[in-house]
Amino acid sequence: MDGLGRDVQGEGALLRGRGGVVRVVLPGGVGAWAVTDPQVIRGLLTDGRVSKDAYRHWPAWQRGEVAAEWPLAVWVSVQNLVTSYGAEHRRLRGLMGSAFTARRVGLLGPRVGEIAAELLEGMEAAAREARGGVVDVRGLYAQPLPSRVMLELFGIPEEFRGALREIIEGFFATGVSLEEARRNYAALYRTMGELVAFKRRCPAEDLTSALIAAGSGADPADPDALSDLTHLTDAADGAGAGAPGAGAAGAGGASDGVGAQEAAGGGGLSEKELVDNLIMLLSAGCEPTVNLLANAVVLLLREPGQLELVRSGRATWGDVVEEALRVEAPGANAILRYAVEDVRVGETVIPRGDALVIGFAAAGRDPGVHGEDAERFDVMRATRREHLSFGHGVHYCLGAPLARLEAEIALQALFARFPEMRLAVEPGALRPTESFISNGPRDVPVLLGPPAGEVR
Repeated sequence: MDGLGRDVQGEGALLRGRGGVVRVVLPGGVGAWAVTDPQVIRGLLTDGRVSKDAYRHWPAWQRGEVAAEWPLAVWVSVQNLVTSYGAEHRRLRGLMGSAFTARRVGLLGPRVGEIAAELLEGMEAAAREARGGVVDVRGLYAQPLPSRVMLELFGIPEEFRGALREIIEGFFATGVSLEEARRNYAALYRTMGELVAFKRRCPAEDLTSALIAAGSGADPADPDALSDLTHLTDAADGAGAGAPGAGAAGAGGASDGVGAQEAAGGGGLSEKELVDNLIMLLSAGCEPTVNLLANAVVLLLREPGQLELVRSGRATWGDVVEEALRVEAPGANAILRYAVEDVRVGETVIPRGDALVIGFAAAGRDPGVHGEDAERFDVMRATRREHLSFGHGVHYCLGAPLARLEAEIALQALFARFPEMRLAVEPGALRPTESFISNGPRDVPVLLGPPAGEVR
C-alpha cells in the first residue's frame, strides 16, 4: 500500500476488485490483510476474536520482528482506548465517557459558531491581501476550527497549541522517514508530558483535568506523580517508547494487559494511559474533522447542483455531512487489528496473530451497498448514512457527535458568508495529504467572491 496516499480511492477500488479480504504489504514491508467489504468489516468489528492490542495479540510485535524502527510503530505502540481489548477497553471507555459527556458536547454549539465567525472574518481579510484573492480554506478554516474547539475543550494553554498542532499533523503523515517519525514521536511524548505536569499544577474545568482526576488517585500537585513518564521521552529520543525489544510489556505496558490497571491502583488510569489517551483524543478530534470539512467543501464546489439542493431546502447540511463521510472517508484506512485466533471469512482464513487493515474509504464506495455510481457525491442518496467512517461496534468513535456538530455549523456558516465561492484550481490539481490513513486535500485554494451582503 502506498504510504504517501497518492490515490487512496484508486487503491481502494483495486482492493475491492480483488475480494473483500486481500493480502497487502504496508509501508516498511509489514504484511497484513486489507478488508474492504462493508459487511465483512461490520462482522469483524463486532467479533471478539479480533483485537486492537498489539502487546497481547500481535506476535510479530511481541517478538520484535516488527520493532520501534518501523515508521508506523506509533500507531500500535500507544496504549489507549483505541488500541485496548476486552475488559481493558470497557474500563477505558467508561473512564473516557465519564469525561467526554453528551452535556459537554451539547454546550459547544454556540462556541463552534463563534469560532467559525472569527475564522471567516480572518479568511476574508486574508483574501484582500492575497495575490489574486486566492486563500486556502483548509489552512484558514477547516484546520483551525476543530483544532481550536479541541484545544479549548481540553484546556490547552496557548504556549502548547502551536507545537501540538504540528505534532498531530505529523502523527498522520505515513510517508515520512524513520528519522522524522522518531523526532515527531519524541516531541509528542515530551510535549504531552509537559502538558500533564502543567495541568496537575493548574487544574481547571476541562477534559484534561477531568481525565487526570480519573487517574490513579495521586495528588495532582505531586511532582512525583509523573515519574513513570520519564522513560517515555527518553525512549522516544532513541528507539521509541513501547519498543518491543523491551519485551511485550515495553513502555509501561504488560503482556497480559492488566499491568497498567494495577499501576493505577485498580480502575483508574496509569500515567502512560493518561498521556496515550490524551494523544488519541486530541489527534482523533482534530485531523478527521479537518478532512471532513475540506472534503465537503471540495465536493460541494465541484458539484454546485448538490449545493443548490441544500440552499433550496430539499436537502440538509446533515445530509451533506453524511454523504461526504461516505464518499470520502476522512480516515481512509485504520491500522491495525489482529486475529486472536484463526478467523474464517468466506473461503479465506486469517491466521491467528495476523494483522488487519480496515479500509473505510474503500467500503464507503462499495457498489453492492451504494449502487454502481457509488463514487458520485449525491446528498439525496438513500444510503448516505450507511457508512463506516466513524467505525462500528465497541470502537465506534466517541467524538462522532462533536464532529458532526462542527461540520454542520462550519459548512453552513461558510457557504452563507461566501455564496459565490469557487475553486481556484481544477479539482484534479488538488494534492492529497501524504498519508494512507488520513484522507483529504493538502490545501483547498478558493476565490471567496463577495460576502453575502455584497452579492449583486
